[in-house]
Amino acid sequence: MEGGPFWDPRITANIHAAGAVVWRRAANGALEIAVVHRPKYQDWSLPKGKLDPGETPVLAAVREVREETGLDCTLGRYLGHVTYPVPGHRKLKRVDYWAAEVAGGAFTANDEVDVLNWYPLDRVMEQLSYPMDRQVLRAFTRLPADTRTMLLVRHAKAGRRDRFSGPDPLRPLDRSGQAQAQALVPNLLAFGASRIHSADPVRCVQTVTPLAEKLGAEIVLEPLLSETGYAAAQDETRKRVVELVPDTGVPVICSQGKVIPDLLDWWAERDGITLPSARNRKGSVWVLSFVEGRLVAADHLDRSLNADFVKP
Repeated sequence: MEGGPFWDPRITANIHAAGAVVWRRAANGALEIAVVHRPKYQDWSLPKGKLDPGETPVLAAVREVREETGLDCTLGRYLGHVTYPVPGHRKLKRVDYWAAEVAGGAFTANDEVDVLNWYPLDRVMEQLSYPMDRQVLRAFTRLPADTRTMLLVRHAKAGRRDRFSGPDPLRPLDRSGQAQAQALVPNLLAFGASRIHSADPVRCVQTVTPLAEKLGAEIVLEPLLSETGYAAAQDETRKRVVELVPDTGVPVICSQGKVIPDLLDWWAERDGITLPSARNRKGSVWVLSFVEGRLVAADHLDRSLNADFVKP
């Protein structure tokens, strides 16, 4: 998406929004895309809307789909963003988009949307009013819709190592890290998080404990995913992580800062993709997308998990 005609790296948007390419399988197995009609604008578009104060783009995408269509959805692959001027205002809007599979619900006409139509891929382009929406849809069609998702989390903040008197594996989350762990829960659930694996340091386990409590799920300890485990048995760790690539469900894996970048560099080189640049900060998440066990896309949720970067 970046580099397209509606994106300029020098532009800073001051209105932030999020949306989705909402898809389902018809009874005959064909892929269908939701297109909504907005009476206020007399247009046909993909579901999207502005972020609420303090809301992340991930959560806004799910909420806006639900509000405009009545449908619950599970986010998948990130499709990029568009940036464009708002007519009648000296403002720029940025809209982030994800692929979103329907998980339930039903459409009911509302104040924002009075009609929802489903179109097969060979007809949907001509139904959309805006080139930007067609640009997003082209990003969606570059890969199969039915990707499998893995969420790779770097543990949240745990203070400074030199200020903790005990063994480093026992160093717990600090207050900021505990808040990060809580904030991760709805964002991970937006992608359908369903089971949890964690390196064995306390700070890793504590990062995914709120999610485990929400799901009523066990945290499976993975000592190989700690920094010491990875340093001692790199090949074995890589093999183990590949084993966790899902056929069903969405695994969440929590690891450490000296593991994740090297592991992903290896994986991306093996499967022939280019990773986006990322600072890999504490509490950030990699959304990894797979087709038949092969890594086909990776998106780093750091900026998108931090509502502080927007000024609603």
